[in-house]
Amino acid sequence: MTDSNKSTYSAFIPQVWSQKLNQMLDKNCVMLQCVNRNWEGEIKNQGDTVKIITPADVTVSTLTSDNIEYSALTPTSQDLVIDQKKFFAFKIDDVAQVQANSDIMEAHLTNAKKAIEEVQDSFLLSLHTDVTEANTVGSEESPITLNKNTIYEQFVKLSLALKNSDAVYSGVKPWVVINPNIEAYLLQSPEFISAYKVGDQTLREGSIGRIAGMDVLVSTNLTDVDDKYYVLAGTNDAITFASQLAKIESLRDKDSFSDLVRGLYLYGAKTVQPKALAKMIVAASETVAPAAPSEGEKDPVEGGNGDGTETGTETGGETV
Repeated sequence: MTDSNKSTYSAFIPQVWSQKLNQMLDKNCVMLQCVNRNWEGEIKNQGDTVKIITPADVTVSTLTSDNIEYSALTPTSQDLVIDQKKFFAFKIDDVAQVQANSDIMEAHLTNAKKAIEEVQDSFLLSLHTDVTEANTVGSEESPITLNKNTIYEQFVKLSLALKNSDAVYSGVKPWVVINPNIEAYLLQSPEFISAYKVGDQTLREGSIGRIAGMDVLVSTNLTDVDDKYYVLAGTNDAITFASQLAKIESLRDKDSFSDLVRGLYLYGAKTVQPKALAKMIVAASETVAPAAPSEGEKDPVEGGNGDGTETGTETGGETV
């Protein structure tokens, strides 16, 4: 006779789940490639705080005498609060035992990863509210209307905003996150450099290419907000992020022939250098994917395979 208090779905070992899911969460997520995790530290509970120390600026002066004056440097301190608490919880019927194997476990892990990444990407993209007015292209009152003829000009303005705020320097690669509707116009722009043409230059994983010096990433989590898209650009210096899969556990359901699996994920982010972020406010109702050309009108587009199809794109923050 089996012990009814013992989990029968043996493939779901909490320690194995935790290790594998943590590894999966470190890969492929769009926005995690656009932040830094320099101050992650150890996170155990919601409300934990990570201390961020930002060095002070150093002044360079002209030597006019033998007397040198020393400036007192005062680093600034900021707190990154781990205030985002997400969980997943589901029930597995004992009938599923027959198919309990590593493939089934991987499938559940993948679905948990996708669900976490969706809320995580949306949270990080919402930090567009930290962008300064000087680094904003368009406005709430007059959002930009994009089309294939003007899109490059607007992305140049976005890139220029970062450069004028001294956010771009040697060794730092800017990025920009767009959605599939904007991607449809971008792929028709002759100035867009598709991923397969970039050559020896390193792109972020899942990037579809580069425009105006920025790596282009696509996420469906950049959604319509009050009929506007907030296209976010920046460098990895701008946002610091910290997270931890705090706990995964499996227990027996006392009221049914089932196992219960649940997990707790904690994270938080802070814009530590607002000057290293820029955004473009785009009219969502005016920026929709253009209609596909008829069979006789199809031309190869930048970023395509020569047959009118696209090479790489992203769905829900994952490369497909």
